Amino acid sequence: MKTNYDVIIVGGGMVGSTLACALAQSALKIAVIEKHIPGEIDPADDYDLRVSAISHSSQQVLDYLGVWSGIEKRRCCAYEKMQVWDAQGDGEVIFDAADSGVKELGHIVENRVLQLALLDRIAAHDNVELISGQSVKAIDYQPQNSCVTLENGQRLSCRLLVGADGAHSMVRQAASIDLELADYQQKGIVCVVRPDKHHQHTAWQRFLATGPLAFLPLSSGQCSIVWSADSAEAEKLLALDDESFSKQLCHAFDGKLGRIQSVSERAAFPLIRRHAREYIKEGLVLVGDAAHTIHPLAGQGVNLGLMDAASLAEVMNNAILHRRDFASYQTLRKYERWRRGENQLMMFSMSGFKNLFGNDNSLISQLRNLGLNLVQKSELAKSLLMRRAMGFEGDLPVIARDRWQLEAGSTEQRR
Repeated sequence: MKTNYDVIIVGGGMVGSTLACALAQSALKIAVIEKHIPGEIDPADDYDLRVSAISHSSQQVLDYLGVWSGIEKRRCCAYEKMQVWDAQGDGEVIFDAADSGVKELGHIVENRVLQLALLDRIAAHDNVELISGQSVKAIDYQPQNSCVTLENGQRLSCRLLVGADGAHSMVRQAASIDLELADYQQKGIVCVVRPDKHHQHTAWQRFLATGPLAFLPLSSGQCSIVWSADSAEAEKLLALDDESFSKQLCHAFDGKLGRIQSVSERAAFPLIRRHAREYIKEGLVLVGDAAHTIHPLAGQGVNLGLMDAASLAEVMNNAILHRRDFASYQTLRKYERWRRGENQLMMFSMSGFKNLFGNDNSLISQLRNLGLNLVQKSELAKSLLMRRAMGFEGDLPVIARDRWQLEAGSTEQRR
């Protein structure tokens, strides 16, 4: 193991590993520190509880980096439609990939599958070292030369320290970066179920007064559940036995896919919106959940993180190309200006949707259902919403753009 690197990425999950792959074509010496490496997938394995909805733009990034084939050879499930409806009225919107001339709206991928495919690619690069089995004991942030101490006492130094270590980031804390917090007072319940009916390669979401309930398709015909509920209600649901929970789930989902035949173990996590007041300092940068967390109702959390990684790599690679300091405040500030606005827009949009659909005022409910039905009748409105969900809109990094986007717009990278 080396002791001195150009870049140390603390956190080798989905976002940190994507950044490592995106920087690997440079001459930088990179270390990725990740204690927990998942075991390889066996086709007979149960599905993981945590899955992500991967957008077209995120798939484009992963395909460019040579990662997508590793996902496909394991397992993932494309979804061709999305059906959204309100439990407090008749409002409903159905999005269909065929209406946009694409094969699918996105893919549901287990987090473990995505991480494994990324780690495969990391192993193919000689200038990227994966340090596994060791957690970080201490971080000494210094603008020009930070030091990371592992639990075995090994000390590693770097010019650029990257926090890709999640919502409770040690890197963020070491840099004394504060958070803007908004506790939704909800928990997200996750599990895997097998309903009577096939999911029809559709992502289903019903908005309940206590929070949205999503059924996400898996390749086996099962569904991954994300049920956002007020904290007290979530605790009651977690305490139920499997049979009682299945009945409650079927009722909450309006029996859309019939009876729930089986349900896996359940887990829950608190839903909190977090946004770092700063993404960067000289020689330090935050990506993914270390910089921001949002409500899961649209499944955009990991997509924001992957765009962070691709955008940061683009900024850094351009600095290197033009012989500028890749870790300077001036260079990293380009990344912060780029991503902060994009992330904030999505965060506020999700909070707005959460508040709108969680309001049981009769007048607001009527207006909400009217709005859903108007969107369903408007091809233009549906197209705009689908393009945003698929990641076709916004200020995208070059490697996230489809060929038609590259031809339609400037391909010049950021300076």
